[in-house]
Amino acid sequence: MNPPLLSVVVPTYRRPDLLELCLAKLAPEAQTTDVPYEVIVSDDDATGSAQAALGERFPWVQWNQGPSKGPAANRNSGSARAQGEWLVFTDDDCLPEPGWLAAFHDAILANQSAQVLEGKTLPIGERRSLAEAAPVNAEGGFLWSCNLAIHRSAFDQLGGFDEGFRHACMEDVDFADRIRAARLEIVFVEKALILHPWRTAKKPWDDGKGGEIYAPALKHYLEKHPQKASEHNPGRYLRDATRGFVRETLPGLFRYGGRGLGYALELHLYQLKLALRKPTS
Repeated sequence: MNPPLLSVVVPTYRRPDLLELCLAKLAPEAQTTDVPYEVIVSDDDATGSAQAALGERFPWVQWNQGPSKGPAANRNSGSARAQGEWLVFTDDDCLPEPGWLAAFHDAILANQSAQVLEGKTLPIGERRSLAEAAPVNAEGGFLWSCNLAIHRSAFDQLGGFDEGFRHACMEDVDFADRIRAARLEIVFVEKALILHPWRTAKKPWDDGKGGEIYAPALKHYLEKHPQKASEHNPGRYLRDATRGFVRETLPGLFRYGGRGLGYALELHLYQLKLALRKPTS
């Protein structure tokens, strides 16, 4: 049996309700393509809770036990099991449209020299709180792993995702920088559409264990990309705090009836703290 052209890799961790919705969109009867593909769910929960909850409903899924070292390592673990010529990444809280894989396949045929394909990502549903977030990539350029395809040889050339990033923070930025530095040919595929519902935003100042998420990730990132330090100067975080308060928080007081105000104020305070200390501290 020939290996599939596309291997879809979905990292997950203790979100079976969201994963179920994602997998329903990836089912053979849901995707409008005749091209062979496989779906690999890499579960970072050591108990294998995703397969236990959903294995019977989705028998066509390949279940992989992740290393429990964060999403970057989890994607790499799922990719190591993949047999496809192209690796296609999305996240467990995403909703691929029916033509998602067909659009990537068409782009592969139309762009024989392309090594990276970037899909379009839009929010779905209504934002109800300042504490909700959803990624928007309408025109390309972000190379986010929630909607990205990369030729297996290019992925191996890059060494996959950097497992030094232990949270879902900055690992996409690092991967995108390395793609550009390697001068890989990138094609934006507008019809490869992922919809992302509004979700409760993570707190970059709180990893749930008494530490931060963003600052350690930024430190690791700048150790690898010191030329980017000028982009993370104190003025940048001061502007983020000011603009966010004026453009998001103040209007949101009325638009969302004040819901999520506590999160927004904590975020601005954290941005001000970043402005007052060295990026690598």
